[in-house]
Amino acid sequence: MTPRWPSTLWVVRHGQSAGNVARDAAHASGAERIKLDHRDVDVPLSALGREQARALGEWFAAGEAGARPEVMLASPYVRAVQTAEIFRAAGGCEAQEKICIDERLREKEFGILDGLTSLGIAAAHPEQAGFRSLLGKFYHRPPGGESWCDVILRLRSLLDTVSLHYGGRRVMIVAHQVVVLCLRTIIENLSEAEILAIDSEGDVANCAITEYRLDPDAGRDGALVLARYNVTAPIKRKVPVTREPDAMVAARG
Repeated sequence: MTPRWPSTLWVVRHGQSAGNVARDAAHASGAERIKLDHRDVDVPLSALGREQARALGEWFAAGEAGARPEVMLASPYVRAVQTAEIFRAAGGCEAQEKICIDERLREKEFGILDGLTSLGIAAAHPEQAGFRSLLGKFYHRPPGGESWCDVILRLRSLLDTVSLHYGGRRVMIVAHQVVVLCLRTIIENLSEAEILAIDSEGDVANCAITEYRLDPDAGRDGALVLARYNVTAPIKRKVPVTREPDAMVAARG
């Protein structure tokens, strides 16, 4: 009988993006807005981000991960798609079939706060800064944007699709920091306090691996069990590790 869940599930944050670099520059200069020439969805990888994606693909190709993904899913954002494509071109993926782009893996949407630094939010939308402080990042939804709960809702649907089509297979998801954390919330049945405690320990590194393995004896349908989280060893030896927040706004979403 085909298992309900993948035999291995890797969740990878995209490589460093031009947005990460621009965010650092905005912070350093005390600017209220991050300078970018693209929509968030169109922000590409930086040169370092491309190196990170290639190094990760080469690490998988060398067999150091133990196995390679058979199926690749990616956020439609350019930086995630580029990471998946470079990873596959470097031999990281066992199959050369088309990468599955799924809009449910997109970055958390920030609405009216998009593109603002912390200073910009306080200056332009002080009421939203107050709401976020009161409600916390898990529940705060800026106008036109999403809360973490909203992201979790769409990811529950995504995992239903994964279980329907990819049971027993090796699957890799390439997406964003908040997506990595929200998938952990669902798969491990974590509470708000538990996932925010994990988040407070530090950002998910660019091209870091979070890995789950199927335990067929856990429950009626088996369960995905966390094997490793935020592992950067595949790229440390070749290129620098970066951990800038995966957002165009300065407040970590």
